[in-house]
Amino acid sequence: MRLLPISDTDRSWGVLKSQWRKAAEAVEEDFSTYAIGTFAALDPLVQSGKGNLYGLFDGAAAQAFCQVNKLLMPKFEGPVLRARFMTISPAYDLGSAGADRYGQLLIELFSGVVWLSRNALAAQHVLFHLRSPADAEFLAPLQTPVPDSPFQRFAIHGAWVECDLKQHELEEV
Repeated sequence: MRLLPISDTDRSWGVLKSQWRKAAEAVEEDFSTYAIGTFAALDPLVQSGKGNLYGLFDGAAAQAFCQVNKLLMPKFEGPVLRARFMTISPAYDLGSAGADRYGQLLIELFSGVVWLSRNALAAQHVLFHLRSPADAEFLAPLQTPVPDSPFQRFAIHGAWVECDLKQHELEEV
């Protein structure tokens, strides 16, 4: 899977909504009320070009998306890459994809955000907001330090994953 930008100008936002509408309706879910708050809040932002959405795509189908911002925050030295408002596709949300696939999805989405922090949106610090503190179990093993880890620090606080990349990891990019 690949993490790619989603926008109105390239029509990827409209395609995502169309695909998710079909997926929801396939399990008899009314898409007009499904995740209405998420789409109602994001539509104007995406249409104005300020959505900052990235989708995790399996081929041409988005499996999840989140908003990614690079910003300065008082708690950190240097820029922070913050991913939040994670939304998963109806296949995961409505249960046709199993829990094991959900865990893999979270890991791949997190990995994609880390990749962004090392490339297109370079930042030493990453904040990744999970959908629930219960989702932390899927990323918890990363808290154990290992020699080849790209993380200088990795912590989970409730539904927030905080990590700092090792400086040499950033310099190699």
